[in-house]
Amino acid sequence: MSLFPLPQNEDERLVALQSYNIFDTAEERDFDALAALASAICQVPIALITFIDEKRQWFKAHHGTDITENMRELSFCTHLLASGDDLMIVPDATQDERFVQNPMVTGPTKIMFYAGVPLVNEDGHALGSLCMVDQQTHVLSPYQVDALKTLATQVMDKLELRRKVRLLEKTNQELVNSNMLIQKFATMAAHDIKNPLSSIQLTSQALKIRLEKLGEPSCTRLIDLNITSTKHLLKLIDEMLAYSQSPSLLLVNKQQFELHRVITRVVEMLSKPVNIAIVMPEGRHELFMSSVAFEQIMINLISNAIRYNDKAAGLIKIDYREDEQYYHFEVSDNGMGIAPEYHDKIFTNSFTLKITDRYNQKGTGIGLSTVKDLLTALNGDVSVKSVPGEGATFNFSIPK
Repeated sequence: MSLFPLPQNEDERLVALQSYNIFDTAEERDFDALAALASAICQVPIALITFIDEKRQWFKAHHGTDITENMRELSFCTHLLASGDDLMIVPDATQDERFVQNPMVTGPTKIMFYAGVPLVNEDGHALGSLCMVDQQTHVLSPYQVDALKTLATQVMDKLELRRKVRLLEKTNQELVNSNMLIQKFATMAAHDIKNPLSSIQLTSQALKIRLEKLGEPSCTRLIDLNITSTKHLLKLIDEMLAYSQSPSLLLVNKQQFELHRVITRVVEMLSKPVNIAIVMPEGRHELFMSSVAFEQIMINLISNAIRYNDKAAGLIKIDYREDEQYYHFEVSDNGMGIAPEYHDKIFTNSFTLKITDRYNQKGTGIGLSTVKDLLTALNGDVSVKSVPGEGATFNFSIPK
């Protein structure tokens, strides 16, 4: 049986207390100042900010005494925590049956007066108290009681702020570690991809020379296309690697490019079945933005439009307009479509509809989340409109 009363939720309270990482920390001016202010307002010489674990009552601030901790079974505050009340006042401990035999009353400290307010966190757990003690009796006015409760709230606010800052710092460090891992993976992946691409390029160039000697001009045109695509992929990998290591480059490194030419280059890199037609924007349009980001967005949107088109005569239409502030794009298709309840979810990382595409493959959930992430980095936005069985239309805008 315990030597002292316990709160009903003692196990949960102890877990909550540990989350603040407050025990045995150094003295701090802010907490000392609150204890001193409580002492001055209540006109009681000793003011303590205390926290109670399984066995100890530890003092974060101790105004008017050099004592820094106490055994829990001797603590007045442990009775306050067990009561669940928002205030406990003991006018004369020598007349209180709970404390009349307590060594803190009968011994050298000779405590007679006690007043305490619990330090309650956002989840309702009493972690400790702001309390006043003296060797003579006192009577607190309603004003002093209210002030004591207000100061206790200030103590708890400081604790909550400290914990949230610590959690943010931990989360930030986890993100830094994660980004370092991603950058390392991107570097390794780029290296692994560039090697075979370089081999393809060299082999294609050698094959082109041989075919030219054999007088096969139709074949050399295909080889030229292969070489051009390989060079572009190598350049794209280098740019993507640079952006993975420094995402801010998406906003800084802008290039002038012609829209039709870039979309054509994207389409040439994709495997487009003969039964799917792609309609380009009309006219000539010069844009100024991150070309590698734009290409990645178009690759993912057009690739999805191809993969999830189940019509005998597939159609992908790309529209473009601009105003003073934005470039506006629309990529529409007559494919499988997306049910309304998934219109927001498809842009989240790793979410898939668990359906197979025209190649009998299931998606990874990376493509559309990448589109969303790139547009967020560019301060743009993306949305979808779709009717299942009739197709989907993706609209996105990028600020100039």
